[in-house]
Amino acid sequence: MSGKIIQNNDYKDWSKFIFNKIKVAQTQAALKVNSEMLTLYWEIGNSIIEKQQENGWGSKVIDLLAADLIHNFPDSKGFSVRNLKYMKSFAEAYPQFPIVQVPLAQSETQFVQVALAQITWYHHISLLTKIKDITERAFYIAETAKNDWSRDVMLLQIQSNLYRRSGKALNNFEQTLPEYQSDLAKSIFKDPYHFDFLMLTTKVKELEIEMLLTNKITDFLLELGKGFAFVGRQYVIEVDNTDYKIDLLFYHTVLHAYVVIELKAGEFMPEYVSKLNFYISAVDDKIKTPFDAPTVGLLLCASKSNVKVEYAMRGLDKPLGVATYQLEQLVKENIDKLNEDYSAGQ
Repeated sequence: MSGKIIQNNDYKDWSKFIFNKIKVAQTQAALKVNSEMLTLYWEIGNSIIEKQQENGWGSKVIDLLAADLIHNFPDSKGFSVRNLKYMKSFAEAYPQFPIVQVPLAQSETQFVQVALAQITWYHHISLLTKIKDITERAFYIAETAKNDWSRDVMLLQIQSNLYRRSGKALNNFEQTLPEYQSDLAKSIFKDPYHFDFLMLTTKVKELEIEMLLTNKITDFLLELGKGFAFVGRQYVIEVDNTDYKIDLLFYHTVLHAYVVIELKAGEFMPEYVSKLNFYISAVDDKIKTPFDAPTVGLLLCASKSNVKVEYAMRGLDKPLGVATYQLEQLVKENIDKLNEDYSAGQ
């Protein structure tokens, strides 16, 4: 009887529902604990600021407080002198706790609120140490929460200068997509892309890069960003009895659209855009369903002239972007070195 139940689709759907309920509950419990800890740390930091201002106390009061807290709460971690100083910095950085309010991109009158409890205390310590600009810090808070980055992954994204690369690919989205989808598509693509994880220092052929990217698909998807699902490499599509091969085909689960990526080992050439436009049209006709949004194209070149790109895209009615990529191994700090300044509470 139990075997029959296990094979039953109703049971499988029901058990999956229970599993998801448990996961949601666990996530909500973890978020609540994190929120309560951040609130406590902010209140301690804010109280230190107030007392120092009211009584003229110097930094020695933090040493005294740390010793008293450790004595009274010997089983609790996080009350070291270093961590208390981070609490003070945290309260100074976010006087509007539990949110940080920053202006929308290219706007001085519209603001967006980012919840601070979306990431852990240790993420916050790293951000406070590495990023001084509050708008940039809010960007990494939101991206870390959205992509569920560990602190190490977040630090690597900071090191790769993701903030200044995001949304920078040249594109025609405003002319070819509805406003809500245009803004989303713009935010998804960046320039340049960093393929340093391929560990290449010399020029190689396009097919070699494609092969290495698909061999290291986890790293590639991390660089592309959340939402990309890999469909295939050298994906064959037939047009008028002729087979054509798309370099890389993805589906984006947030855009709800196929994404055609063409990779070129050299400098941008105007004819590359025509070929990409052809592939977008073919995917729209041959693969896209009525439930999918218009297919989007991304051309990746080793280098480009922005003027040539703008001329090549002018008048096209298919949504596409053009960006560069870097193959060279970036000079990276060792993760252990990155973490030296952030080991609070020891």
